[in-house]
Amino acid sequence: MSIDFATYLAGLPRILAGANTLFRSADGRVLLVEPNYRDDGTWTLPGGTIESDEGETPRQAARRETVEEIGLDIAPGALLAVDWVMGPGRPPLTSYLYDGGVLSEEQLGAIRLQVEELDSWQLTAPADLDDFLTPGAARRVRAALDALRHGTGTAELVNGRPPDEAARER
Repeated sequence: MSIDFATYLAGLPRILAGANTLFRSADGRVLLVEPNYRDDGTWTLPGGTIESDEGETPRQAARRETVEEIGLDIAPGALLAVDWVMGPGRPPLTSYLYDGGVLSEEQLGAIRLQVEELDSWQLTAPADLDDFLTPGAARRVRAALDALRHGTGTAELVNGRPPDEAARER
């Protein structure tokens, strides 16, 4: 007996997917936003859920979320990192992190927050990321900054770590 395609699809594993953009200032600080919907007090990068049911791609989501959250319409640059993020009580999340480039003073001055989701924004030195981001997100941003600095291409990560390192920790 064979099953129909819809039944087959319904039985497949599910993953969540998000896309963020890494913007920097001329002096190398990272643009972070403070969400008002998180209970843990952590900040994040501009970005959010990929609306895959609507046919949206990760790159399109990163751009849409940037426009919605901070009011800047900037095409994402290179894909800097892809992170497989596991967490309790939810399916795995694939996080795509794109290069947003270095923002000019004019662009920084044009930032307008989506007040329904965000309370504030700031530029943060890479050395201070642990004070604002979840540990996995801080590792992801550092891996992306390393990829930019060394020109190594997209970083493949598991919970913010290279796959071989993540496998040793399990």
